[in-house]
Amino acid sequence: MHSTLQRAFANRCVLKVISGLNNFDAASVAATVKAAEFGGATFVDIAADSSLVQLAKNLTNLPVCVSAVEPDKFVQAVAAGADLIEIGNFDSFYAQGRRFEAEEVLALTKQTRVLLPEITLSVTVPHILELDRQVELAEELVKAGADIIQTEGGTSSNPVHPGTLGLIEKAAPTLAAAYEISRAVTVPVLCASGISSVTAPLAIAAGAAGVGVGSAINQLNNEVAMIAAVRGLVEALATATVLSEK
Repeated sequence: MHSTLQRAFANRCVLKVISGLNNFDAASVAATVKAAEFGGATFVDIAADSSLVQLAKNLTNLPVCVSAVEPDKFVQAVAAGADLIEIGNFDSFYAQGRRFEAEEVLALTKQTRVLLPEITLSVTVPHILELDRQVELAEELVKAGADIIQTEGGTSSNPVHPGTLGLIEKAAPTLAAAYEISRAVTVPVLCASGISSVTAPLAIAAGAAGVGVGSAINQLNNEVAMIAAVRGLVEALATATVLSEK
């Protein structure tokens, strides 16, 4: 694992900024990568595309993660310089009616490990599974070679309140998964999907080593606002880490 990532995971203050598995717009990806760089994120997560990897590498010294659900796509992206890979970012598929069941995610993990036995591998546990099945799958994924487990759930939650309470409702499924999975596996857990600066500290308290955030940053309409959002998350995680050490 990249040395800066190792330190951040050990300190439980990881912030992954996600541009989106299906986002191949170079300008959009560049804006997200720059916001991550200037805002102080730990690493970036982009679509598994060689040209986007090269773009990101020219813009930042942060580790670059690539996301896909097709193992073959990882090979070229890693050859282009990707530092780690992620089987996941399933959220973009659910709206299309595409489900990822436990058996498929496990099979994808095994296929990817055959193609790339050494690369740091993160795998998302689908939130469509019952929580106890999510925990079982996480354990199976670690045995199959996953180095990081990521949770999700923002797309399944329907907040009924505005403001802070709504943000907590939005994050509830992924926080619950992080709590249960982090107690069952020995690898770091990254809590993603529906996370904000309000709920990032809750993710750490739940047992996660960090958070992954996408739409809370990349849906903003200018780079200054994006950088500010990243910095707000970094500060929230730093506060959470200090509190967890007391």
